[in-house]
Amino acid sequence: MRWSGQAVEASSSAALIGVAGLVRSVRTPEFAGMTFHEVLAKSALNRVPGQSAMPFGWTVNPYRGCSHACVYCFARKTHEYLDLDAGADFDNEVVVKVNVAEVLRVEVAKPKWGRHPVALGTNTDPYQRAEGRYALMPGVVEALAGSGTPLSILTKGTLLRRDLPLLAAAAEHVPVDLAMSIAIFDDALQQSLEPGTPSTAARLATVRAATEAGFDVAVFLMPVLPYLTDTTTHLDRAFAAIRESGATSVSYTALHLRPGAKEWFLEWIEREHPQLAGRYRAMYRESSSAPKGYRRWLRERITPLLRRHGLARHDEDPSTGGLRSSALGRGVEAPAFPAAEPAPRPTLF
Repeated sequence: MRWSGQAVEASSSAALIGVAGLVRSVRTPEFAGMTFHEVLAKSALNRVPGQSAMPFGWTVNPYRGCSHACVYCFARKTHEYLDLDAGADFDNEVVVKVNVAEVLRVEVAKPKWGRHPVALGTNTDPYQRAEGRYALMPGVVEALAGSGTPLSILTKGTLLRRDLPLLAAAAEHVPVDLAMSIAIFDDALQQSLEPGTPSTAARLATVRAATEAGFDVAVFLMPVLPYLTDTTTHLDRAFAAIRESGATSVSYTALHLRPGAKEWFLEWIEREHPQLAGRYRAMYRESSSAPKGYRRWLRERITPLLRRHGLARHDEDPSTGGLRSSALGRGVEAPAFPAAEPAPRPTLF
């Protein structure tokens, strides 16, 4: 991980008193305005209680914070646990678990590990821009597949294409499920709401590449934004493009505004669409979820459109909010996928 023109700050940064294992903080002109806080994680697997078909779910998050900078991102609040804010800091102060693959290999090699499906991309995106430099995901995929552990990936990142050969090889031995998150089919609105993400067209092209690599890809049309992306015209255009990309199923939900995301999103609405601010404040005054009446109305609008375009309704995992693993409900055979050799501790420059 060599950085051109990098600036390295002291590892005892006062802004990161909530981060354990901090090694250094890096700024580089290639990522103007961003700081990457490299940490040595003690664990990689995160247990998520409440999964319906399993006693619990599992996730791996190589990064905390996300350069995609999606205004509505539900994970914003988690940055406050690090003594960072849920707004600009979430977008620009990204924690990188540089040893995540090394730690994961140890965890999934333990006899007590049950090869439960592991979800990636349910908190922050594993294929955000930093992945192009740190390349953590190949080691994560190898560790999981090498131990016979099914995995699912939900991403907005077109960098997924880099790992398609590796994922295809893994899928010969363990269930591997892929989903692309594409919520907005209006270029100007997409760049306003998701300024750090690849374009909608680039993500659709990635879906096509994944289907050509042999994957059955789902698209997460999440969130549907009241008064902005819930028109029949927008939804019909979205489903036509999704079908054309080769995806076979769609998961959708109305905008959900948890604390942290709610404040940031409402500031955006006030600034960019002030005529809608009152409606949004009324809709989300009592709850993080859109009103039941609106969700019922949206379902009645979307159901016939899905049918028209030959797209199935995909069920998300109830514990992670991500892609539901195809491994649920069936056993997983012992792995034939070659387990990766233990990697040396990352060299930190």
